[in-house]
Amino acid sequence: MTETTRTDNEEMDFSSGLAAFEAKHFSRAMQLLSPFAEKGDAHAQHMLAIMYQNGLGTVQSDEKAYKWMLASAEQGYAIAQHGVGFMHLEGECAEKDGAKAVEWFTKAAEQGLQGSLTTLAMMYEQGQGVERDPAKAKELYKAAGFDDLA
Repeated sequence: MTETTRTDNEEMDFSSGLAAFEAKHFSRAMQLLSPFAEKGDAHAQHMLAIMYQNGLGTVQSDEKAYKWMLASAEQGYAIAQHGVGFMHLEGECAEKDGAKAVEWFTKAAEQGLQGSLTTLAMMYEQGQGVERDPAKAKELYKAAGFDDLA
């Protein structure tokens, strides 16, 4: 489901769900965004993942947080790809796995997500989850806009 395929009523419900999230009315956000997530909306899936991960408006659930974050990430939603990478990097909501973290951070970085570029640079700089590679770290820092670190 994309924004262009939503009816006016669906668009109003989706916008209301986002507004409820921003206003910290998480149980209402969960109620409004869940149908969109179920229909495959990557943005809604990402929002549900955040709420399940942090127990916002619902009972905290690592399993559901990962399920929704992964569903969103698999659709190419860059911030969710970063989220899955972080989950694997930290072992939060998912198995700690440096290789999977790099895989997901790389997908988000390829879309220009600065946070993923920076995280990858630090991983290569420190040899965290990957073989230490200072040259690759410099390249990634530069791509992220940190010329002074490159």
